[in-house]
Amino acid sequence: MPQYHRLGEIPHKRHTQFRKPDGTLYSEQLFSTEGFSDDYSLLYHCHPPTRIIRTEPQVSVAPEVAEEAMLRHRCFEGFHILPAKDYLVSRIPVLVNADCRISLAAPQEGMSDYFYKNADADELVFVHEGSGTLETQYGDIDFAYGDYLVIPRGTIHRMRFDGTGNRLFIVESKSPIRFPKRYLSRHGQLLEHSPYCERDIRPPSRLQTHDEPGDFLIRTKKQDMLYGIHYAHHPFDVVGWDGCCYPFALSIHDFEPITGRVHQPPPVHQTFEARNFVVCSFVPRLYDYHPQAIPAPYNHSNIDSDELLYYVDGDFMSRKNVTRGMITLHPAGIPHGPHPGAVEKSIGKRETGELAVMVDTFHPLKVTRQALVIEKTDYSMSWAE
Repeated sequence: MPQYHRLGEIPHKRHTQFRKPDGTLYSEQLFSTEGFSDDYSLLYHCHPPTRIIRTEPQVSVAPEVAEEAMLRHRCFEGFHILPAKDYLVSRIPVLVNADCRISLAAPQEGMSDYFYKNADADELVFVHEGSGTLETQYGDIDFAYGDYLVIPRGTIHRMRFDGTGNRLFIVESKSPIRFPKRYLSRHGQLLEHSPYCERDIRPPSRLQTHDEPGDFLIRTKKQDMLYGIHYAHHPFDVVGWDGCCYPFALSIHDFEPITGRVHQPPPVHQTFEARNFVVCSFVPRLYDYHPQAIPAPYNHSNIDSDELLYYVDGDFMSRKNVTRGMITLHPAGIPHGPHPGAVEKSIGKRETGELAVMVDTFHPLKVTRQALVIEKTDYSMSWAE
């Protein structure tokens, strides 16, 4: 996780008296992951964050799985997901398993009259189109095209967009989303061989304290049910906080590619890890520089993992007829590789401008009903030419 960070006013010692100007106590809240055994932050509220005044009936947001098992290459036209005004309504699950959920979204508006908390999963939101601000009790994070937003589970937040043309690729993780262990020193610093460093991590800024009574709706997801919970005070009434558990942004454009004389394997592109899946970033880079190098990736067998690629921008030299926002899925058990003609075509090329996000899962992904609507059904035969 990111390094220690603090914003606003906090007491000299944790778990001690911290009083307002009128002499009453601020309310301390510990926000932790994996019980009390891992990263945490301490937040100081104007009011206790526990004052529920009413609740709404819960509604199911469970994905509708259409195919539990499969063994063929799949392709989905992500930009065929229709825009929706509401942020939560716009989120469409397409591929799921017990460890993660992959969704696409095209929200035209943010959250004007509610806040959101995912109590089920950490969220990794990749911003493909659009810009705006992620507002949280920790402060604000401005985002734009190419940003990863990492939002720990339980974080109350609100998305605000600058316009209506927004496209998001969202990964929900049932385990904490972390930096790969091999990038970190034993004390937690990002090492020299890491493709990004602490300077690239953008923590919250502009802490805005809203000491406001009223009726504030927090839509909370837990076990695939969405609950409407109303609180008596604004959830962003924090005057200060510190710790190592907080949302942050990292731009894919700040990921520095690792290259070599011959084609490098996918782990050099790894950006995040979680339990039973990893996230990688394919960015513009120089091709391999051995005099007889073949820049196109070699055929490989996914025996242990499903490989999902989300195409963002650029020219993808190993694939034909790729469109922005497309998702390809190559399941464990059968080999895949460059499309016919791509290997010869790549020889002699010096660089690539491709931009893509890859998710490799170590348990099979299941296809949802909504994904079937946007599927290119002839994709699995596209190597037969």
